[in-house]
Amino acid sequence: MNENLAPVVLFVYNRPEHTQHTINALKKNQLARKTDLFIFCDAPKNPGDTDKVKQVRNIISNVSGFKNISVQCAQSNKGLACSVIEGVNEIINIYGKVIVLEDDLITSSFFLKYMNEALDTYITNERIWSISGYTPNIKFPTAYKEDIYMAGRGCSWGWATWKERWNSIDWEMESYYAFIKNRKKKKEFNEGGNDLTYMLKDQIFKRIDSWAIRWVYNQFIQGKYTIYPTKSLIKNIGTDASGTHSSSTQKYDVYLYEGEPYLPEDISVNPEIKKSFKEFYDLNLVGYIGVLSRKFGIYLLLKKLRKQFKI
Repeated sequence: MNENLAPVVLFVYNRPEHTQHTINALKKNQLARKTDLFIFCDAPKNPGDTDKVKQVRNIISNVSGFKNISVQCAQSNKGLACSVIEGVNEIINIYGKVIVLEDDLITSSFFLKYMNEALDTYITNERIWSISGYTPNIKFPTAYKEDIYMAGRGCSWGWATWKERWNSIDWEMESYYAFIKNRKKKKEFNEGGNDLTYMLKDQIFKRIDSWAIRWVYNQFIQGKYTIYPTKSLIKNIGTDASGTHSSSTQKYDVYLYEGEPYLPEDISVNPEIKKSFKEFYDLNLVGYIGVLSRKFGIYLLLKKLRKQFKI
């Protein structure tokens, strides 16, 4: 493995308990003490967030266990999308590669080793867009023996990429209006899950503010793939609806794999895994209700009710 390790960029906001768990898990990684850690904390969006943000900032001001630690606290609220885009831009243009986490992700102790080795292994493979540390609970063919697989949809839950891929993104998505009129292209895009086109429309019409859907759209337009482990090295603890952009569901819960995936140099898309992956992300009834609620401007109200009644 290349000794020039990728830095970790961690985005935090108003969840002190989640943030502490995320940092504690990351510190247990084998390469933590050799890794530079950059923490970006957004400013409160409203007065109700002020106390929680202060608690988070107190936690991140006392972090140890890494090679170098840099903490940047915003003076005004940027929102997650702007925070991620600006933060990743800053660090990836210095290091040439980056590993990104948010404040609700628990990492396996092998996470950093896997991510760095994958970045080294696939850097010259122009088909690879990013590396994911998370994998959803999908069904794998009995005959499939690899520790990783490829999918045409990136993941925002513990991921890594290289400067060249990141800097190729058109964040304004100027090709969107030609794309949305092309039925074939939309069908191909939705092979990563039929929620994708709905999220893309929500982004275009400013019903959501997501860096991730723009990231995945650009991946699709360029015909590239993400490497996933067959056993997850990331566990999301934010599916309790505690976050600004999180939702409450057990669907995404996984067992954390404490092992080291083998990374073959050559990997291709498996049709059975591709089908299972799509089925996992295809919208169910609750998902379609979410789509309609955003369209009619009542999403936040429904999210509040779901959180209150633990639906």
